[in-house]
Amino acid sequence: MDWLKQSIAQRMTGKTGKGELPEPPVLQPSSAYAVALHKFGANKADRLLLILTLASQIDASLLASSISQNIPNDGDHPEIGGVKSTNFRGLLPTAETFLFLVSGIDVQKRLETWHWLRTQSVLYQQGIVKILKPQTEGDPPQSGILSIEPDKAEEILFGESAPPAFSMEFPARKISTNLDWDDLVLAPQTRQQLGELKDWLEKRHMVDGWGIGKRIKKGYRALFYGPPGTGKTLAASLLGRYTNTEVFLVDLSLVVSKYIGETEKNLSSLFDKAQNKNWILFFDEADALFGKRTNVRDAHDKYANQEVAYLLQRVEDFPGLVILASNLKGNIDEAFLRRFQSVIHFPLPGPQERFKIWKDAFTDVPGAPADADLRMVAQKYELSGANIINAAHYACLRAAATGKNPEIEFVLTGIQRELQKEGKVA
Repeated sequence: MDWLKQSIAQRMTGKTGKGELPEPPVLQPSSAYAVALHKFGANKADRLLLILTLASQIDASLLASSISQNIPNDGDHPEIGGVKSTNFRGLLPTAETFLFLVSGIDVQKRLETWHWLRTQSVLYQQGIVKILKPQTEGDPPQSGILSIEPDKAEEILFGESAPPAFSMEFPARKISTNLDWDDLVLAPQTRQQLGELKDWLEKRHMVDGWGIGKRIKKGYRALFYGPPGTGKTLAASLLGRYTNTEVFLVDLSLVVSKYIGETEKNLSSLFDKAQNKNWILFFDEADALFGKRTNVRDAHDKYANQEVAYLLQRVEDFPGLVILASNLKGNIDEAFLRRFQSVIHFPLPGPQERFKIWKDAFTDVPGAPADADLRMVAQKYELSGANIINAAHYACLRAAATGKNPEIEFVLTGIQRELQKEGKVA
C-alpha cells in the first residue's frame, strides 16, 4: 500500500510517463500475498494492477486522498480516471487509473499499456482482475472499474477464503461426508476407475510437469451413470474428502432457464467463480443440461443447442474435475461423451454387495438380525444401497418404538415400503 502511494505521488509530479515507477517492495516469501504473486507469475506491472484493484477493499480513502494530496488546484484531471459509486464514498480505480500510473499522459505508451493489459497481463488473462463494463453505454472501455471477486481477494490476502454463498449467482452447495471408502460398496471395476480419478486429483501437477499436459485440455471430465441410490454422489464426496478438494453440487433447477440467454448467463457466473479454484463440480441428474441436442425445428431448439455448445466449451476450459451424474448413459449428448476421460458405471449391487451393505448397516445395532436372515433378503430383493439403508433405518425405528430388537419382520416391512415407493411389487 505504501508502494502504491509512492507510485501515485511520483506519477502526479511526473506526468510525462518517462520516469520509471518506484520498485515494488520485497515481500516475506511465506506470506499469502507473496505466495499468490509467485503463483500468478506477476511482473511489476501486474503487481501494480493488483494492489490498485485491492486498494479500495483495504483502505477506502487511500486512492482519493493520495490523489488529492498531490494534485494542484488547477482544475479537473480526467486522465487519472476513477469513479464514485452510489454507496461507496471512496474513489474506485478504473483501467484509466492504471494507464495513468504506468504511462502518465504519454499517448503512445498509454496505448501500449492498454494493449498489454488486455492481451498479456497474467492477472487479466486468468480472470483475477476484471474490467467491468463502463457505467454509461458508449463510454470508452478504459473507464471500466477494476474489480476482483471478494473470495479471490481473501485468498490472495489471507491464503484462504470462504466458499461463495449459495445463490442465483453461484447455484451450487458444498457437500461432504464422514464416511470412508470401505462404506462405499461397489463393483471392482467401478472402484478401480474411481481410483484413477483420485490419482488424477493427487498427481496431475506432476504429470503436467512432464510436458504431456501441453498436448491435452486442462481439467478432467467424468460421467457417473447408473440407477439412483448406487453411490454416485457419495463417490464424489469421498473423492473430495480423500484428496482435500472441495466438492460443489450444482443445483440445475437454478441454472436451467426457459428464457433465452439466461442459462448461459447462469453457467457463466458459476464457472467464473470456480475457474481458479481447486474444486470438484458435481452435476447431478445432468440430463437436464447435458442431454442430447434436438433437431432444429424452431428458434427455441436453436437456442437450446447453443446452450449445449456453450456448456461444452466451459466444461472443457475448466481446469478442475467436472463430474456429470445420470441414470442412463444414453441420455447424455455424444459431444460430451467424446470428451470425457472416464465413463464410470454404477450398477445395482449384486447379492454379495447387498449382503455387505445390510451387514454394515446393522454393525452397531443391538440385537441385529442374524446373518442368515440378511443373506436371505440380500439374495431375494434387488435393491440399491440407498434402498437398503432406508429399510434398515425403518427397522431400527420400529425396534426403538416397540422396545424390541430390529427383527427380520421389521426389515421385510421396510423393504416393502421401499419397493412400493418405486412402483414395484414386493
